[in-house]
Amino acid sequence: MNINDKLKQLGITLPPVATPAAAYVPYVQTGKLVFLSGHIAKKDGKPWVGQFGKTMGTDEGKAAARAVAIDLMGTLQAAVGDLNRIKRIVKVMSLVNSTPDFTEQHLVTNGASELLGEVFGEKGAHARSAFGVAQIPMGACVEIELIAEVD
Repeated sequence: MNINDKLKQLGITLPPVATPAAAYVPYVQTGKLVFLSGHIAKKDGKPWVGQFGKTMGTDEGKAAARAVAIDLMGTLQAAVGDLNRIKRIVKVMSLVNSTPDFTEQHLVTNGASELLGEVFGEKGAHARSAFGVAQIPMGACVEIELIAEVD
């Protein structure tokens, strides 16, 4: 299935590329690999603030990670022009703002991974890391970066 049709079927409209909040660019392509800078979770256009194990639970985290995946796909589309050019989602790295005793970072990150699999099918199966961190810029609950291969 065409990626654009799949997004439409899921009711997803991709956002434009966000303006970087510091001294970096949203993406870099080298050869056939596209590296996307970390994207923080946003809710209603503002940082989705919270800390797992203190103010947020895993299910809300999955929703936040899913929202990040949508933003990442918007940036990826801007980088390559057409998401149908994606040969593979290669790697996802997720930083989860969490207390020392919170241990479900991998389940939070599933919100992004599952959506990428749903949108890209087999091409969306990726290697992944999910880390618990003490804080993320602007107090955001999740930050995710992505590497993709383009044809």
